[in-house]
Amino acid sequence: MAGHDNGGGANQPDIPCQDIVLSQNRFDSGDHMTSGYSPHGVDNRGKMIKAFTGALHPGVCDGAILRARLDARHPEDTIQPFSWGYRNPYGIRFAPSDHALKGGLLATENGEDERGARPTNNAPDRLHLAQQNPDGTPDYHGWPDRFGFLDSTQSVFDPVGGPGDDLCVSDPANPPSFCTAASLARILAANRPVKPVLAFPPQPITAPLALEPANVAIVGLDFVPDSFAHGPVERGAALASREGDFGFSKANGTPEEGHDVQLINFSRPGEPLKLTLQRFAFNKTFEQAFVSQIRGINRPVDLKFGPDACAYLVDYGAVRDFGQSDPDSKFKVAADGPLVQIPGTGVIWKICSAAGLEREAGRNDQDNDRDNGRDDDRGDKDRND
Repeated sequence: MAGHDNGGGANQPDIPCQDIVLSQNRFDSGDHMTSGYSPHGVDNRGKMIKAFTGALHPGVCDGAILRARLDARHPEDTIQPFSWGYRNPYGIRFAPSDHALKGGLLATENGEDERGARPTNNAPDRLHLAQQNPDGTPDYHGWPDRFGFLDSTQSVFDPVGGPGDDLCVSDPANPPSFCTAASLARILAANRPVKPVLAFPPQPITAPLALEPANVAIVGLDFVPDSFAHGPVERGAALASREGDFGFSKANGTPEEGHDVQLINFSRPGEPLKLTLQRFAFNKTFEQAFVSQIRGINRPVDLKFGPDACAYLVDYGAVRDFGQSDPDSKFKVAADGPLVQIPGTGVIWKICSAAGLEREAGRNDQDNDRDNGRDDDRGDKDRND
């Protein structure tokens, strides 16, 4: 939705991957009412929006996973949607061929926020299996009107008002929304329930594999090598970085989840598909490290395994936000605004399995022994000659 949280409304609207028909709903930014998939302030209620409207190249759309032929002379001419209907698909990784997902593409999705012209609350993040339909069209995962397993109109997603909402007029003396009473009333009247953007889905909806807590911001992920599998980490597991909330809403639980690494174990190939999720690497405070003045994880945005079978975790660093989840993380100077990195706090963490390192060391010793044996054989041959 091209609301004020998108460049003040000046950003490009969403681009559909298939032809869609809009609902009769518009969304209020205070100065303008806007239809979905439309420029800020444009009324397209009930109209069809053709696939790729506004795209610079055929096949380009958003809320989607795209693919292209990088070996083509003009890769931009080979772009096509592989899977779509995501609010914010962030991490993708193909599973091994002998995995429960049978080589499929595992994708993470960041759920909806209490912000902009269509604020929502309590929307979960999601884990998906992305795959094209047999006819080559992209499968569809439900956004913008399905949040996980439920429609947007379910009351659990009703906004509660917050400083990221377009209609919020700031009032620091009126917690917890910090909006004036009049603007808060307008937010609730305009956005309860969270109205659908589309008249109907463009195709049947593919449900997610699993739901994550709201606002956890699950992002980059990777499948573990066999040498990393030990203890709670099973063969075929994945590790996922979870950046954590941006302070748009209250904390997602006690203790809060996010600013951590999650372990995702899968059932064995041939068994009914099952995922088990648990926290793997985290701060003892369950918050950004800088808030508690400790050394630890702040905002992990990606995780990949290296050739040494260790996981490398990219930590964006400390960021101040709207403070709705943790008041201590709120920006202190209004001119700074939210979501600005504190310079010099980014880091790359290295996570290794002790058992895996021992096995790797053992293999290296065996390789060295074989090499030494070959050297001895060559020495004997030289002496015999």
